[in-house]
Amino acid sequence: MALHPDTASADRAIFLRARYGEVRATTTALAAPLSPEDQLVQSMPDASPTRWHLAHTTWFFETFVLVRFVAGYRPFDASYRYLFNSYYEGVGPRPPRPQRGLLTRPGLEEVRAYRETIDRRMEDFLGDGSADDGDALDRTELGLQHEQQHQELILTDIQHALWSNPRRPAYTTSARPPRPTVPERAGAPSWIHHPGGLADIGHSGDGFSFDNERPRHRVYLEPFGLARRPVTCREYLQFIEDGGYRRPELWLSDGWAAVQAQGWTAPLYWHRDGERWSGFTLRGTAPLDLDAPVSHVSHYEADAYARWAGARLPTEAEWEVVAAAPPVEGNLLASAALVPRAAEASGGADTQLFGDVWEWTGSAYLPYPRFRPLEGELGEYNGKFMSGQMVLRGGSCFTPRSHLRGS
Repeated sequence: MALHPDTASADRAIFLRARYGEVRATTTALAAPLSPEDQLVQSMPDASPTRWHLAHTTWFFETFVLVRFVAGYRPFDASYRYLFNSYYEGVGPRPPRPQRGLLTRPGLEEVRAYRETIDRRMEDFLGDGSADDGDALDRTELGLQHEQQHQELILTDIQHALWSNPRRPAYTTSARPPRPTVPERAGAPSWIHHPGGLADIGHSGDGFSFDNERPRHRVYLEPFGLARRPVTCREYLQFIEDGGYRRPELWLSDGWAAVQAQGWTAPLYWHRDGERWSGFTLRGTAPLDLDAPVSHVSHYEADAYARWAGARLPTEAEWEVVAAAPPVEGNLLASAALVPRAAEASGGADTQLFGDVWEWTGSAYLPYPRFRPLEGELGEYNGKFMSGQMVLRGGSCFTPRSHLRGS
């Protein structure tokens, strides 16, 4: 977390109090279309029930802010310290992640009461002058950014849960927001050409950042080009029709093993009925928008497609250097589209770097030079996961605008 040295603690507390209310209200609104039964289901080990997300994000503020900074604080329920811990060894034990769907108690109404109680306590803490500690305000800001991550997870996880239901129910039946008129068919992507050389990447130090965005440092880049938009469904369909899922020479070894073991023949949520392709979205099943970015593909699939297309995935440094110039705008959560859109309809930007879909890079998720995790239990937030993962950039149509930065 970066401090805000130019902002007095009292002013910053007032700002965070207002932001706290906005972020928490957004989470509540995202859960509102779901029944109590919807909010309990866990459709796969890597997903979590919506009700658990609602409780865990509340647990974060209680555990890392209120317990630490409010003298004589009495927890809402002592058992919640165990029930809603995610992975913090420094806090203590927790239920196994694949078993979160078995936590039928506390019920949804109790979790809502928990959120309302902690909201009142946090608003009092931020409003009565108690929050004059920079660390307390930093933790509050981290908690808000953490909750925005869980807003994405609520939508991502419930999409998989609803798709797993044979009835394929929709999360929402509200009308899709109007979008600009787009060409009948998107043309080949144009490219941003970069001359390479020395460049600085990492967070600038202005405003909030996660510890894994720091420190800013210098990298050397060879000349490269980056497409102005992501790969479309139409382009990915050409890869499928050319036998992309049947050609081992296109795949990394672990990827080809996954294709064979899991029977992959197309992206997750795609379904073929004769010559027609459809996809499952939060708005239910619909014909594929062939000019929208392809989504729900693994790193293995993205890498295989790039190799088939005679290209490669960009490094995270290449992506970030290009993303430093354009504003952070696009088809994000506020648009309420809830699906990726064709480049011409995604927000009017010259590039489609932000929003619509998270974009795979070819970079492993590793610490930057001189990286230092946060102190204490919060040092577990990012650092211990820097192994066996690849880097995504850019945000999606589920991402809140204030959560995104080029770094």
